[in-house]
Amino acid sequence: MQVQAITAFSPAFLLQAQLMTLSTVDLAIIVLYFLAVLGIGFYLKKFTKTGEDFFLAGREMTAWIAGLSFLAANLGSLELMGWAASAYQYGILATHWYWIGAIPAMLFLGIVMIPFYYISKTHSVPGYLKLRFGEPARALSAVSFGLMTVFMSGINMYSMAVVMKVVLGWDIDFSIWVSSITVMLYVGLGGLLSAIFNEVLQFVLIWLGALLISIIGLIEAGGWDGVVARIHQNFPAQDFTHAWRTLGTFSDNPMGINWIGIVFGLGAVISMGYWTTDFLVVQRVISAKDLRAAKLAPIIGAAFKMCVPFIVILPGLLGLALLDSPGHHYLVGADVAKEALKHGQVLGSYNEVLPIMLARYCGPGLLGLGITALIAGFMSGMAGNVSAFATVWTYDIYRATFRKEAPDAHYVSVGRWCTVLGILASIGTAYLAMSFASIMDYVQALFSFFIAPLFGTVILGMLWKRASPAGGFWGLAAGTASSIGMWAWVKVDPTALRYVAMSPNAKDMAENMFRALWSWIVCVIVTVVVSLLTTPKPEKELVNLVYGCTDIPSEGHLPMWQRPAFWACIVGAAFIALNIIFW
Repeated sequence: MQVQAITAFSPAFLLQAQLMTLSTVDLAIIVLYFLAVLGIGFYLKKFTKTGEDFFLAGREMTAWIAGLSFLAANLGSLELMGWAASAYQYGILATHWYWIGAIPAMLFLGIVMIPFYYISKTHSVPGYLKLRFGEPARALSAVSFGLMTVFMSGINMYSMAVVMKVVLGWDIDFSIWVSSITVMLYVGLGGLLSAIFNEVLQFVLIWLGALLISIIGLIEAGGWDGVVARIHQNFPAQDFTHAWRTLGTFSDNPMGINWIGIVFGLGAVISMGYWTTDFLVVQRVISAKDLRAAKLAPIIGAAFKMCVPFIVILPGLLGLALLDSPGHHYLVGADVAKEALKHGQVLGSYNEVLPIMLARYCGPGLLGLGITALIAGFMSGMAGNVSAFATVWTYDIYRATFRKEAPDAHYVSVGRWCTVLGILASIGTAYLAMSFASIMDYVQALFSFFIAPLFGTVILGMLWKRASPAGGFWGLAAGTASSIGMWAWVKVDPTALRYVAMSPNAKDMAENMFRALWSWIVCVIVTVVVSLLTTPKPEKELVNLVYGCTDIPSEGHLPMWQRPAFWACIVGAAFIALNIIFW
């Protein structure tokens, strides 16, 4: 294998030629990985005979397996490529999506919400809404969630194909179809059980491969202090290295956002919505063997989540320190690169920072491990979305609408065919994603459309007995419609940004955060008003679904160190300490 020095790379080279070629050892590592994930799928097929086995892994996962899978299902292309690119674009502010944008929500899920998902024995979040609010709310959430998972899976496919094309020169169609068929086989054979075991394998590979960039990059830069000094030298007028200090106003930070958007739009709405109602991740937790394990799983995931910026955000910051020259970004936004191409100028995109750093540091063997880590991340994201799609489609659309009574084996068969359907639909959205200039902003827009209002509906359903079926449905519908409407309003009239994002100078990410906040508020207000005007369900129908009507098993007999709440406090204290350190 031959890798050119990074100083020899021009932006034109990045888009016109591959960054590196693989040695025999590197290829062998990648082939071995594909064989391993397929082998796991074929082996676990014999353990997935019932619907409980296929869709919820038999509810036999330990807290550690469920927790690592819970995190790995999220550790896909958005994490590896998207947030490395965002760190290069926005600096350490991208870390908020891992700390305030994840940790409080994951702890809230484990301590407050999991008991209701687990005790109600639901197969999905739309399934919970069916029990709590009735069929209309379930149908609306199932359709919107199905659309979102297909789009998200397609984005994972497209991102991997782009990396393989930029890094290795592989044909983009070849990359999409090989990864898709592999995921289709091992999820279709072993269901969620296969997805979970592969996600744990992928979690280990991602850390082994991605750590290479961070460790070697820190050595080159002279440690964290060296990274900060180099970034300040390159960009003295902009602060890329403080997480909170610049959030007093919209204009003092690279993201064009203030603390209200971060704390409330991201921390209180989008992250709470994603980590507590997105069935992609919730499905992994309710596969746990008992309630205590289910409560511990997201707490374990939160502990590891706090460390993920070291392998995702740090490579982007290293790019700012080591690739850029004073006052000049080496890479540009995808929209700028696209516009420059119209004038015959070829520029590199933010999205290429991770593969560029991989090319900078990895030789034979290490390169194979690094590429395998990227592939594992992309396939983990695809598998998570596809398995969640199969569950929601089978139980919340097919069984509810077309065949309510059928043998369990029939639904397992439908689930396997839904895996094929989900993969094919995801391939279509992968090609659709090629037309978007900024995938990360596109994904955050999807979250604001579907996740933010869903969180309002679910949390009111769990905490307020008076929330009625009509309130749940119309609140969810109004929140979703308002979010899409605000997005369309800004697209038609860009000056509307001053109303939606509270600033005419807000960037796309800031707009997404505020749009999510407004849609959640709309959902809550409509749900409350309609509920007060309509008849709620009787309390006997709310058993195991709502606080005050549910007998949650006590953990008072356990030693303190075995209680999930104790470990949630430990993780919460570490979370606060990190935010103070990087203030």
